[in-house]
Amino acid sequence: MSFVIKRGVNYKAGKGRPSFRFPALLTESGLLISHLRFLHENRYKSQSWLERNTFAVELLLKFLERQVSSFSSATELLRGFVEALQFGTIQDGKDNSGLFWSPRRNEDVNVLLRHITDYCDYLDSIHGTNLPKLNPLRKSTYAEERMQWCAYYRRHSRSFLNHLVKPSTQQLSLARKIRGPERHFVDVEAVYRFPEDRIEDLLLHGFVSASGEPDYASQLIVMLMHFGGLRMSECFHIYTDDISIDPKSGSALISVYHPSNGKSPDERFSKRREYLAHKYRLKPRNEYSRSHRLYAGWKGPLLTNINLSFDVMFYPASKAVEFTLLLQKYLSTRPVSEFPFLFVNSKGNPESKKNFHQKHNRAVQRIGLEPCKSLGTTPHAHRHAYGYRLGQGGFSQLEIQKAMHHKSPDSCLVYLKPSDDEVRQQMRSAH
Repeated sequence: MSFVIKRGVNYKAGKGRPSFRFPALLTESGLLISHLRFLHENRYKSQSWLERNTFAVELLLKFLERQVSSFSSATELLRGFVEALQFGTIQDGKDNSGLFWSPRRNEDVNVLLRHITDYCDYLDSIHGTNLPKLNPLRKSTYAEERMQWCAYYRRHSRSFLNHLVKPSTQQLSLARKIRGPERHFVDVEAVYRFPEDRIEDLLLHGFVSASGEPDYASQLIVMLMHFGGLRMSECFHIYTDDISIDPKSGSALISVYHPSNGKSPDERFSKRREYLAHKYRLKPRNEYSRSHRLYAGWKGPLLTNINLSFDVMFYPASKAVEFTLLLQKYLSTRPVSEFPFLFVNSKGNPESKKNFHQKHNRAVQRIGLEPCKSLGTTPHAHRHAYGYRLGQGGFSQLEIQKAMHHKSPDSCLVYLKPSDDEVRQQMRSAH
């Protein structure tokens, strides 16, 4: 009986090499070792990327197992895979494939194809571009050979790559045989800003316990996002030692370090990875699986200090002093904790993204709003509000890039777009 199952495994590239935790695909023939090796080569990419790549290959393996005999050529098979992703496999209430896939968004289909392309390129680099002697799509059940055959076909037809690169005149007709669906460009980002007229209400009245006690930790996290422009995940990488106070102004000075390679607060260790491992038996929080309670992502912001960190820039600047006053209240009531992270839960363990997200939802509801991305009431909407406020304050694009720690100056443009209502108001004012 054939199957494809995803499991977490510990992988070592060789004797004496460090062990890494990866998602692995198990088939009736055993582990898909080549994919584990591929993930190991890409081990410095985000946990989200590793999980999504594994999911893409898992889908292709399942499709190959179910659909090989249904197509007369590789071209038709690969076209069928794209169509199955885009339109689903259920037709007229029936699914002869047994996959029972629902239709996917065009953007999602293209992301999955991009991941498959990356893996197929890796197989080409290892095995070359010669077609295996046996046709594994028809005669073999070995998942490795199937994927190697797909890599061969992708290389020669460029069918998986046409949505990524502009083909030459000679390649144009072949590239159009199998292509990802057209991406829809929808300008909806402008509405994702937390309403400025409700932020103080959220901080003062949203984050309170059932007994009415303030939740200082959640208030601080919101201030870091709304007035400091941090992503939610970045807040959970901050250590207590990463904060100092300017003795003249009383402003909080906060550095956000690279989770693994940033400078250790303990001089006995060179990097934070080593510091966490030796003192707390922990990994950097971005290296846990997404389902782990300690997981916190890392989007690769622009680091501006030699110690592999960047500094939080509060706007308006007066919020840095307010942060200091709130921080003092938090630290005086903070549960005793053995961990270095600034934000901990009631038991003294590192606070989780999931727990804070739930607190944020309840706080939003407590002040009479609905937690909804399109209404700008989710945690990431605070960063959008920060970027838009900088634009309204007259900061240049390069200055906003610096404040939001983007590697590209164009990345901040999405935060500067006015909403439809604001454009209409401007049109009315023009008369």
